[in-house]
Amino acid sequence: MKTLKTLLFLSIIIVLVGCSTDDDEPIAAQVSPGTLSGGPFSFTVDGVPDMVTNITLDATNLSGSLQTFVITDDSKNILGLPPNMAALEGVDFDVAGVGSCYIYHLTYEEGLSGLEPGMNLDNLTGDFALSNFLMVIRSGLDAGTLVGGPFQFIVDGIPDMVTEISLDESKLNGDTQTYVITDDMGGILGLPPTLDAVLGIDFDGAGEGTCFIYHLTYSETLMGLEAGMNINDFQGEFDLSNSIEVNRVGPDAGLLSGGPYEFVVDGKVDNVTSLSFDGTNVNGQFSTFVITDEDLKILGIPPTLEAVKGVDFDGAGVGVCLIWHITYQEGLMGLEAGGNAAALNGVFALSNSIEVTRLALNAGKLEGGPYEFTVDGSPDMVTGLSLDASDLNGSNQGFIITDADLNILGLPPTLEAAKGVDFDAAGEGICLIRHITYEDDIMGLEAGANAGNLQGNFALSNSIMVTRNALNAGALEGGPFMITVDGTPDMVSGITLDETDLNGMKQTYVITDDSGNILGLPPTLEAVEGVDFDGAGVGICFIWHLTYSDGLMGLEPGMNTADLEGFYDFSNSIQVTVMAMAD
Repeated sequence: MKTLKTLLFLSIIIVLVGCSTDDDEPIAAQVSPGTLSGGPFSFTVDGVPDMVTNITLDATNLSGSLQTFVITDDSKNILGLPPNMAALEGVDFDVAGVGSCYIYHLTYEEGLSGLEPGMNLDNLTGDFALSNFLMVIRSGLDAGTLVGGPFQFIVDGIPDMVTEISLDESKLNGDTQTYVITDDMGGILGLPPTLDAVLGIDFDGAGEGTCFIYHLTYSETLMGLEAGMNINDFQGEFDLSNSIEVNRVGPDAGLLSGGPYEFVVDGKVDNVTSLSFDGTNVNGQFSTFVITDEDLKILGIPPTLEAVKGVDFDGAGVGVCLIWHITYQEGLMGLEAGGNAAALNGVFALSNSIEVTRLALNAGKLEGGPYEFTVDGSPDMVTGLSLDASDLNGSNQGFIITDADLNILGLPPTLEAAKGVDFDAAGEGICLIRHITYEDDIMGLEAGANAGNLQGNFALSNSIMVTRNALNAGALEGGPFMITVDGTPDMVSGITLDETDLNGMKQTYVITDDSGNILGLPPTLEAVEGVDFDGAGVGICFIWHLTYSDGLMGLEPGMNTADLEGFYDFSNSIQVTVMAMAD
């Protein structure tokens, strides 16, 4: 910018050099420049034309064939050659920019060399004489220097004003001044006209962020000086002072470290002993710790970190807790046990949260079954039983076998022991197998007690059902039959066996008399229908289906069904009445 102004200034001077000179003056025998009076001059480079005035030239001793005025910089470099006083007083020194000029009057004779813009007075060669010089000082606009700050305030609803700001005006230069407050991007937020106005601003109301305070001096041609504009877009002559920073920070609740924590609700004390708190950046009038559930319901307000570490989270039962630190200003509403942290009303800040998960005792998951056995004297084990222990926890574990009413039948300590139980020996009924995890305080865990009455810290897994069915010989359909002893073979027919509930390793048919004496053991239904009841003589027979296990004793003709020993089951009977022939 300074170079451009200097070139513009030179162009003006060069034009002036081209103006006519007084060529009719006689050539003096001796060269003398006369004496200049006026000034010194001091201008502000502010876009407003600045001309020298009231300069006089004492020509008492003036002599020389040729004369002109010469304007140089402070190193005697020639900037311009105005030919006469009128041209000199028409020069606009504002466009030359900041610096110092010197005005001379020069008389000389033909043949002088080096007299042109861009040359230096010390290099003039020929017959010439320079007058005294008049100084023109061109000063830039100077907004002075602001002293004070920086400032940092907490946005807490309490007015925050800057104090002890002052303006050093020792170098202040410019006709028009104001103060400017911007954001951190240069956006103009306000234009307080005086320092008192600046000191009266409440920066708390601006919210969080950073402001900068400047002093501005400027010319009337300045464009862009209004709220909402940006100081980087100013156009015109101006100068901004240094800035004073005003940092507006929100409440800071610090930083919690530790966890997350995971405890088992088992009757044992659980504390967050490794929790720590970094309060380096904490601000605010008051502070405390807050414990909430995962829905932010306030469960407790321990005042110190030590108090937090003393909380027994086992007593809170199963669930999730969140630990926070809070800093707040007076007037905060809703900070009480039973309230909700999401509904707090006032000026406050919450730290990060530390999660505390309180798990229930978990007995794992049993897989296998359900099992269905027949009580037939053969051992029946739950060989395919397994335990998924991925979520298993607790100090003690075991298995518990109950009946359908939860009466405890057995307490096998391991999975292998549970697999070794012979459920055939339990007789008919239903068993339930569970895995149990428990703490040392459990009461009622013993055979003969009821699992529904257990007391203490424990958890039961899902149950696996074991159904123990009795032997079932099915159901016979057909008959009854009436036969007359007449010497003609008489067979039963149309008998069927409903095998819907039939079970057992072995089956046969049994024919008895009405006293249970075994008359025959036809192995199949076809064999039954092949029996000639005419040959049995007068009386009553019964046809049965029998299912039984190995080892059954007494199953032979001539024996009685009442004397059978072992595992067996008779179906219903079909009566066959054998009558004598009428006389």
